[in-house]
Amino acid sequence: MKEKNYDEIINCTPPKSKTHAPLTMSQRAAQFSPFAALTGYDESIEETAIEHEKIILAMETGKMDLQ
Repeated sequence: MKEKNYDEIINCTPPKSKTHAPLTMSQRAAQFSPFAALTGYDESIEETAIEHEKIILAMETGKMDLQ
């Protein structure tokens, strides 16, 4: 496969729109937030961790049988 050489364009300034103002960083980030593939994943992991901690605590204090 032929290696691409970007020497001619690597230091060029990006084009600027004459009709639209540039987006702020938070506006740019907001464009992609609806596509978050793992929405709710952190909450699910946290809930599972809490449930497991309760089980471990119950087992350690003798309030839960190991059956």
